[in-house]
Amino acid sequence: MRIRNGLRRVAELPTTRAGVERAFSYFTVGVRLGTVAQMVPAVRLGAGRAPDETAYLACWGAAALAAVAVSAATFVRRRPLGTLASVLDFGLACALLVLGPLVLAPWDRFGTWTAFQPGYALSVIITAGGVRGFGVWAGSLLAVSLCYVLYLGGDVEGDMVPTAVGNVLTYVVYALVARMFFGYTRRIARDADASRARAAELARREEERRAQVMMHNGVAVMRLLTEQGDAVSRARLVDQAEVELRRMRSYLRGGGRDGAGPDAPGGPDGPDGPDGRDGAPEGGRRAEGEGRRIALVPMVRRVCERFADLNVIASVDLGTGLSVTAAQAEALERALGSLLLNVRVHARAQQVVVHLDEEAGGGWTLTVHDDGVGFDPSSVTAGVGLREVVVGELRRRGLDVGIASAAGEGTTATITACPGPEGRPVRPTVRAAFAEAP
Repeated sequence: MRIRNGLRRVAELPTTRAGVERAFSYFTVGVRLGTVAQMVPAVRLGAGRAPDETAYLACWGAAALAAVAVSAATFVRRRPLGTLASVLDFGLACALLVLGPLVLAPWDRFGTWTAFQPGYALSVIITAGGVRGFGVWAGSLLAVSLCYVLYLGGDVEGDMVPTAVGNVLTYVVYALVARMFFGYTRRIARDADASRARAAELARREEERRAQVMMHNGVAVMRLLTEQGDAVSRARLVDQAEVELRRMRSYLRGGGRDGAGPDAPGGPDGPDGPDGRDGAPEGGRRAEGEGRRIALVPMVRRVCERFADLNVIASVDLGTGLSVTAAQAEALERALGSLLLNVRVHARAQQVVVHLDEEAGGGWTLTVHDDGVGFDPSSVTAGVGLREVVVGELRRRGLDVGIASAAGEGTTATITACPGPEGRPVRPTVRAAFAEAP
């Protein structure tokens, strides 16, 4: 059970740079202690057959102690050895190979675990693939290979030559494979960390955009409430403030997104339950909202009634029978409200005409025109209201947006749903009379 839990912890390591380095430390521990385990069965036989038993045991003990020390160090550090420690590790492997002919019987020097030195050197080479410095790694690999040639001396001849050459190549091949394994895995971890950071930044920006969209109209209404005005206009602003308050409260509670508007039936502040909670799971409410159709004309008239003090003329009879998805209805309601708020704050208009017309093939066009002061498109940058609440949100809902204006000639905003082949909506192209903010 303990082994199973340990394997599970290793498998569940995070795919971050720190997690990868921790995995490398486990890999190092496994290779080094596994080598010691292979060395143990032959130690007694090797000591008995060695020319100098004490020297043999001293070399064997140094190798075992170094393997345990490296394992403990990497486990505690949670990453492979540093450059200096790796150089010392390679140095011990080279020393053991050079001393091998002095502590081993000639017939044991090749192809047995009583001659533990070549196997120990291989474990050092494999686990040193995580050394950061390429020069240190390459130089140490060359040194071990040369020391192995010295270890063999002139005792290899005849049929043993290919095997000796193969052993040297084993050092080189395993070193290259380990190096590529460590390097590629680290690269994957770096890319994963960068992707997570990018995703977090995009999520932050998206949430910031959502907050701007949800709060913009409410902030505009509250600003108007603080200005001087007659009782009638303030009463209308209070009604609008209540609508925006419900919308903002829904957003802060985690609702009011993806088309589930606060005034929609079954929405976060709808009439189906206390405080707008209908008791249905969030996924069910979202799926239901996405499949629901909202009549376009009543929604447009409802928004226009909130701005009756602007002398709004709602000519929407030609759109009777048109409907949109709940997501589009929510975006349209916010966008139309934002456009009329802009008229109230900036346009100084005498009249506003809101016109809805059904196009051939099931499309429609909603036009908002005011006879106010207008603006020069070449010198005006879109603010949050036009850029996000109007253009940005409607684009995300598959609607085309055009805003045209000229100084002294008012402003016209056009929202269009264009049918594509077989009635499918086409990807919209935005036509804006102002410069987009960066």
